[in-house]
Amino acid sequence: MTRKHKIQRIGLITGGGDCPGLNAAIRAVTRAAINEHRWEVFGFLDGYEGLVEDRWTPLTSDRVSGIISRGGTMLGTSNRADPFHYHLHNSKKTSNHVKDLLQTIKRHGLDGLVIIGGDGTLTSAAKLHKLGVPVVAIPKTIDNDLRGTDVTIGFNSALTIATDSIDRLHTTAEAHHRVMVVEVMGRYAGWIALRSGIAGGGDVILIPEIPYDPKCVAATIERRLHHNRRFSIVVVAEGAHPKKGKMVVDHIDKKSPDPIRLGGIGKYVANQLETAGYESRVTVLGHLQRGGTPTAFDRWIATQFGVKAVETLASGQSGRMVAVQHGNIITIPLAQAVHKLHRVSPKGDEVRAAMAVGTSFGI
Repeated sequence: MTRKHKIQRIGLITGGGDCPGLNAAIRAVTRAAINEHRWEVFGFLDGYEGLVEDRWTPLTSDRVSGIISRGGTMLGTSNRADPFHYHLHNSKKTSNHVKDLLQTIKRHGLDGLVIIGGDGTLTSAAKLHKLGVPVVAIPKTIDNDLRGTDVTIGFNSALTIATDSIDRLHTTAEAHHRVMVVEVMGRYAGWIALRSGIAGGGDVILIPEIPYDPKCVAATIERRLHHNRRFSIVVVAEGAHPKKGKMVVDHIDKKSPDPIRLGGIGKYVANQLETAGYESRVTVLGHLQRGGTPTAFDRWIATQFGVKAVETLASGQSGRMVAVQHGNIITIPLAQAVHKLHRVSPKGDEVRAAMAVGTSFGI
């Protein structure tokens, strides 16, 4: 989509779960828009809620000064605010509030939107693009499950936190001769578990893409004991599940566009190992993976993505997502990014490398 008039002001939101690097992206979009094009930037609060309910704050170079190293998002976010299925005032029912969103855009004379989010947020962004809203998206999710980009904002920080946690658990596992089970996030993709497990020297890595056999996991622990390795580290993605078994669901959040809340597989695996005779403890990292200071990489990639998003809008393009492929910052059709999740290939180089150094995937 190409616009026929000059851009004067744009809107910006952060939607979905928070992650380190969002503030760096907000800063980059704001400063590039102002410094390069003299646009006005409207920051809408709490994701799509701000656009539906017309809650916003002006973003200036001064307002975004000093936020690059801060976690979270200065604009707030929401993973329950899909404008196509909107929960208004804590109602249990959803309704379409796209009309309100479009009125907000018209009221402020917005010439485009930069939407920072994961697959849920960007799926809604793709729908808005089809309705004629000029949209450019920036991918952020600790799960790294958006297609078309090698990495998303937040993934590197979450990976670093998970790896550091595994490092710390090594010492107590060795001291007590136990199996330490570490449950990490990732939803239906095993990227955090795979890479933190490799980097942290995990002995077993369980991911959604490779259903595991509990007997094979126990056999790995037994082999280590036979070689006088009296402790083991098992890294489990929250979406992992046994062969012919289901993912463990913690609860259902009916107000969310993605109502299934995974959680509990770590305890499940630990219980299986205890039953097999191996003393085990479980640590669930949970939202620790979303918090804290973003890594240098996430600050860097967020800045690159933010500037590219502004350049893309300025060129008259819409319905695009900024991405990095083979070190190059590019854009791809937004619909391509949300068509299907980016998941670990069971036969890919990373899995084969892990197996080559002796890591088990429970198969």
